Amino acid sequence: MMRNFMKTVSLVAVLFAAVCNAQVHKPAYDGWSLLAPLPATNSETAVAELDGKIYVIGGYPADRKTVATVQMYDSANDKWQIVAPLPVPLNHVMAAAANGKVYAIGGQTSETSDPQNAGFVNTVYEYDPAANRWTSRAPMPTPRGGGAAAVIDEKIYVVGGRPPGGADFAVYDPKADRWTKLPDLPTQRNHLAAGAHDGKVYVVGGRFEGGFRSERTDAVEAFDPKTNQWSKRRSMLRPRGGVNGIFANGCFHLFGGEGNPEHPYGIYPDHDYYNPVTDSWHRLENMPIAIHGVTGMAFIKGLIHLPGGGTAVGGSSGSTIHQVYKPSMSCR
Repeated sequence: MMRNFMKTVSLVAVLFAAVCNAQVHKPAYDGWSLLAPLPATNSETAVAELDGKIYVIGGYPADRKTVATVQMYDSANDKWQIVAPLPVPLNHVMAAAANGKVYAIGGQTSETSDPQNAGFVNTVYEYDPAANRWTSRAPMPTPRGGGAAAVIDEKIYVVGGRPPGGADFAVYDPKADRWTKLPDLPTQRNHLAAGAHDGKVYVVGGRFEGGFRSERTDAVEAFDPKTNQWSKRRSMLRPRGGVNGIFANGCFHLFGGEGNPEHPYGIYPDHDYYNPVTDSWHRLENMPIAIHGVTGMAFIKGLIHLPGGGTAVGGSSGSTIHQVYKPSMSCR
C-alpha cells in the first residue's frame, strides 16, 4: 500500500511541477495534465458542458455547508469565473446541457445521507448563459439526489439516486418542458456514472445505500429508448461507488470513487475504460490525484476534464484541482 501511495504522491508532484512551469497544456504523465484551478473548493457537485464552457454546480466544501455556487470554466482561455448562483443551495445535483441551456435537476438541500433528513428535491432549474439567469421548469416525477444524467437527441435522461429513488428513471424534454417516467433501473444505486453513446444510455457502478460505507456494485446496464428496454453489459473490473465517467472517442472512461481500503484516504485511483463495441473493460494507469464527489464531466477538443472533487472519503474534503486527460484510444 505504501508503495502505491508514494507513486501517487510522486505523480501529484509531477503535475504540480507542470503547473509551476506553465506546461499545463502538455501531457505531464501518461496523458494527464493540470489546467487552471477552480475558484472555490467543493465536492458533491454536478458538471455540465455547453459550447466549450464547463459549469460546476452546487455541492459543498469541507465544512459541509451546502452552497448555491456555480463556477464556469471557459476552455478557450483557461479561465474560471463565478456566474449566477442556483436559486437555492443544493448538493448531489444531476446536471446536463441541452437545447442551448444548462439544467440543474434534483439534488439535496442537506448534507446528510439519511433519507429521512436529506431534503431530496425534484426541482429543475434552467440556466441561460446569455442572460446569466436561472429559471424554474417542470419538476421531476420524484425527488432524488445522487443520481446521474445523460443526453440523447436533446433530451435529458436522469437515472438512479439515493434511496428511496435508486431505481428511478425518467426523461426530460426541454422543448416541451415535460417529464416522462421510464422503466426502472434494474440495479438500484446511487453515486453512479452515466453516459450516452450511439443512442443508448449507459449506467455504470455506484453503491446501494446512502453512505459511502455501503456495499458497492460493478453493474453495467444500458437503456435503449427505441425499444424502451434495459440490457445487462459486461461488469466493471471491480465494484466502485462515487465514480465519475464520460464517453470520449467512443470509449467510456471511468474515474475514481470512494470506499477503497487500500488507499490512505479511502479513494479509488482507478482509471478504466469500457468499449461498447466489444463489451469489454480495460485497465489504464491510475489517476495522478484520486477523487470522488463529482457527477458529470466534459470532453472538449480531445481533453477529458475532471474539475474539483473530494480527495478523502465522505463529504469533508474538497479541492480546486482541475485534472485533464488526453485519451489516445478509440472504441469506434
